[in-house]
Amino acid sequence: MKRNIGSVDKALRIIIGISLVMFGIYTLSLWGVVGIVLLLTGISGWCPLYVPFGISTYHRNKEAG
Repeated sequence: MKRNIGSVDKALRIIIGISLVMFGIYTLSLWGVVGIVLLLTGISGWCPLYVPFGISTYHRNKEAG
């Protein structure tokens, strides 16, 4: 899997994911599932929905090669 999530996108997904998981637990709703998906994509750095649309927020550091 090629990374397609940049650092800002990754941070937002993790923060929003944690918030939704906590909200889903508090309200006993399915929002927690959405939060888990955001957490998993944020941690892995890869979003399957970006692939068919050719979207990538990941920018490789020029010095790192």
